[in-house]
Amino acid sequence: MAVRSTFCRRFLAVSVLFGLILQTMDVYARPANMSAAKDKSASNKDENEILPPDHLNGVKMELDGHLNKDFHQEVFLGKDMEEFEEDTEPRRNRKKLIDIFTKVDYNKDESVSAKEMQRWIMEKTEEHFQEATEENKNSFRAVDPDGDGHVTWDEYRVKFLASKGFTEQEVAEKIKNGEDLKLDEETQEVLESLKDRWFQADNNPADQLLNEQEFLSFLHPEHSRGMLQYMVKEIVRDLDQDSNNKLSLSEFISLPVGTVENQQAQDIDDDWVRERKKEFQEVIDANGDGIVTMEELEEYMDPMNEHNALNEARQMIAVADENQNNQLELEEILKYSEYFTGSKLMDYARNVHEEF
Repeated sequence: MAVRSTFCRRFLAVSVLFGLILQTMDVYARPANMSAAKDKSASNKDENEILPPDHLNGVKMELDGHLNKDFHQEVFLGKDMEEFEEDTEPRRNRKKLIDIFTKVDYNKDESVSAKEMQRWIMEKTEEHFQEATEENKNSFRAVDPDGDGHVTWDEYRVKFLASKGFTEQEVAEKIKNGEDLKLDEETQEVLESLKDRWFQADNNPADQLLNEQEFLSFLHPEHSRGMLQYMVKEIVRDLDQDSNNKLSLSEFISLPVGTVENQQAQDIDDDWVRERKKEFQEVIDANGDGIVTMEELEEYMDPMNEHNALNEARQMIAVADENQNNQLELEEILKYSEYFTGSKLMDYARNVHEEF
């Protein structure tokens, strides 16, 4: 089951990368980062409502083992992130950023300390949690047609295949009668992966039914300790080349076999390797022994870990702390706005004090 799950993810990763190569005509394409593939098209809306998302807001690592490129912005902006993405007017975004600064500055001393940033990060992460919980209510209703508060694997399977273009009534009848669904190999592989994940989300006592909370864990493993551990095991399994259930630095900076067909494309991506090496040595490998255990990776990926939030706060401050006082002033956060919001504000210093 796990091998099929791994194959499925690798197949999807290769497909995404191939598409990027065709678009850019760049033979030295960077390794695919699933955090950039947030499909918001209306045609996929129904499918996305009931499928576990590729990207988890506020979680440091993607399900495919890539680092979350948007993590800093997600934990700084929370649910306001889309507003910065959609609004291209620098002056409006500057005002929004000034407003955020005044909120992060809890003691109103016109500077942001690591503790204040930690508190803010935890609040923004909780916003992502609440947003996922609200979305899950709609998703659960979509797969619970009889409204009994529980969903069977077969009920979910029918809805999933219907979202892929199959006739819902026909699929339900075939499942009821134990008939062959005659699925293509790719769809079958995805179903096997989802089934494995489904039963992992079924809390004790296991009854092969998911209630609304368990379905939330199925879609968003960061909401459940057990599912977070499952996600960590899947990532380690994909990256672990010597099968010792741990990750060395060389394993962590290498992509799973099959993710990049052109080995030269991986070899020349120095920035990508350097970034993963830095994250491994300075953040994930907590005891500095050169090995990352599942426990260390689980702590790293836990979005509600307050120690991680404090470390993240210190890193974010260090990026923009030009006067080296271990705090952030408004001028600094505006100057480094692209790091915090993804938007580069022109003339960041203009009228700062007046607007503040």
